[in-house]
Amino acid sequence: MKIFGYLFFYSYFFILTACRPVVQNGSKEHINHITSQVDDERLVRGDETPGDWITHGRNYSENRYSELQQIKSTNIDSLGLAWSLVLGSRRGVEATPLVVDGIMFLTGSWSIVYAVDCRKGTLIWTYDPEVPGKFGEKACCDVVNRGLAMYRGSVFVGTIDGRLISIDAATGVPQWEVVTADTSKYYSITGAPRVVDGKVVIGNGGAEYGVRGYVTAYDATSGEQIWRFYTVPGNPELPFENPAMEMAAKTWTGEWWKYGGGGTAWDAMAYDPELKLLYVGTGNGSPWVRKYRSPGGGDNLFLSSILALHVEDGQLAWYYQTTPGESWDYTATQHMILTELEIKEVSRKVLMQAPKNGFFYVLDRRTGELLSADPYVYVNWAQGVDLQSGRPLENEFSRYEKVNAMIAPNYEGGHNWHPMAYNPVTGLVYIPALDNGSVYGADPNWKSHESGFAVGNGWNAATGYDPDKPLVTDSLIKGPLPRGKLIAWDPIKKQQVWQIDHPTPWNAGVLTTASGLVFQGTTDGHFVAYDGENGEKLWDAFLNIGVIASPITYLVDGIQYVTIVAGWGGGVGQKMKFTDHIYPGTIFTYALGRKSPYPEYPKPQQKQLIELRTEATEKEIARGASLFTTYCALCHASIGSGGGNIPDLGYSSRETFQSFHKIVREGALLSLGMPNFGGRLSEQDVTLIRNYILATAEKVRKRNSSGDK
Repeated sequence: MKIFGYLFFYSYFFILTACRPVVQNGSKEHINHITSQVDDERLVRGDETPGDWITHGRNYSENRYSELQQIKSTNIDSLGLAWSLVLGSRRGVEATPLVVDGIMFLTGSWSIVYAVDCRKGTLIWTYDPEVPGKFGEKACCDVVNRGLAMYRGSVFVGTIDGRLISIDAATGVPQWEVVTADTSKYYSITGAPRVVDGKVVIGNGGAEYGVRGYVTAYDATSGEQIWRFYTVPGNPELPFENPAMEMAAKTWTGEWWKYGGGGTAWDAMAYDPELKLLYVGTGNGSPWVRKYRSPGGGDNLFLSSILALHVEDGQLAWYYQTTPGESWDYTATQHMILTELEIKEVSRKVLMQAPKNGFFYVLDRRTGELLSADPYVYVNWAQGVDLQSGRPLENEFSRYEKVNAMIAPNYEGGHNWHPMAYNPVTGLVYIPALDNGSVYGADPNWKSHESGFAVGNGWNAATGYDPDKPLVTDSLIKGPLPRGKLIAWDPIKKQQVWQIDHPTPWNAGVLTTASGLVFQGTTDGHFVAYDGENGEKLWDAFLNIGVIASPITYLVDGIQYVTIVAGWGGGVGQKMKFTDHIYPGTIFTYALGRKSPYPEYPKPQQKQLIELRTEATEKEIARGASLFTTYCALCHASIGSGGGNIPDLGYSSRETFQSFHKIVREGALLSLGMPNFGGRLSEQDVTLIRNYILATAEKVRKRNSSGDK
């Protein structure tokens, strides 16, 4: 009987197993199975599964280094398009995709989430958080999103309107959402969340708009808030949230809290699971000019700082401030990388960052001790960084209080948000860098205002000018600026190894592999692979779409793929372009031996400068120009320059100008992100702006027709 029982059991088990439906790749069951396995242990051991890309920077160290090496210098000539997928977005795409077992998750503009089957190159589902168009103006630099986090069957997205949403990875159905910011203020979210120790961590943006920065951790399962760390102190008449805020308040003066303070943590994070420390980069001051927000001076902690937070409770372990008393928009929100370096024959666990201010920093990530700080681009605001105090050695003119000064780098930084990568084999960090400079001056007519870009500064936040003060120029800042370049930096020797000069600025983030390759997209529409040792160009695919996002690589059924998501936009892309046209956002995926055709896009119709006369006087046109600069120029290009992914209004149709007041004062195009200025601009103001656009378009048209470019 016992034998019969065993036979019956195993026969029954065999029948059940045989009859169980096969789980198809890309099915809901398959996606649920593979994404549910992305738990805390899997995230910590991310380097052990190089075939997947399961967190923003590929691993907690955020080094964007892949151990895959099927694709290498000896066979890269055969790298061809495997598939492409047109997303349709006409705004900027900055996302780094996530991939697990051939299923890709990524974000596009307006915080829309996509799930894609990498085996077929087809869309599985789309989730649109339906961000109201009115929130478009609360993001300084386009309605972009840099990516997702994945954990136990869910993906997490932060939205432009300040929400954090958990989405079922298999179905695209939202599970929970929390509003992480006061929506009555100018907060936004463009950065990717991170999941650490079972918590989803998200920051926010808005320092140009007069907000107080912070970073928050939520329970990944329930969405319950676990802790919040503010990056600058609030009103000292109220209880401080923690001892760190009480300490930071001693470095501020005046009534800074009325202007928000800034310090927003809008992008970079990294995590050391051994130390259980979460590293967060913080942003610039609000207002930019220190004497306005903190008239008595001071370091203004924790602006432009690297914070090490205990992941359990969000308490501060240590901090390092890259730019004390920040006054140039020198954020420290740029990409951070964790690794180990042999420094003076001692192995050190380090954190590396190339923030906007132009210095490459290496810190001991256990203690925050500064190990090195060296210029990786041209810098004139400081002579160097004192390694004992950790403070920059500022030049006399750099605070631009007594003079107007040409400062390098400028507010775009020597390196902006585009992620860098570190290859432990070559020992080099690859930085998408910029050479630039701008005139900084303190606006003598400064006064605070309550809404819009550059709260507390006026429009000339960085390029203001005081006519009663002299201009200090810099003969070394020559030629058209900004200039883009890719730098290979040796963090031990503290020097550049090689450099690629790009014809355009604002180029994409990078990827590096164990086969010694470095991949980068460019703003003039190329996707390029370089030799990581010497910078030799090995491969070049022309996409005809400006690229700002970072590439990734992964395995599907034993085959290595490389994916880049192209979609022109962002802060620079709103107002200019470096390709003939702006085509919709598209995923491009490559593998060896493939030759799929590239997508064909409808060719945009050529537009002409508007020919519509105006009888406005020169005085009225000048007043319209001032209003345009204040209310329109953040997004719209100067008239006649051509524009970027947001139109140059000089090329608008007659119908647009006939509806001009409805668009500007009644919000007729609010769903597209065009603000409703009804409460801010009068009928007369709108007429003045309209007449300025028409008059300027006429001048440009006549100049172009005469051949005087």
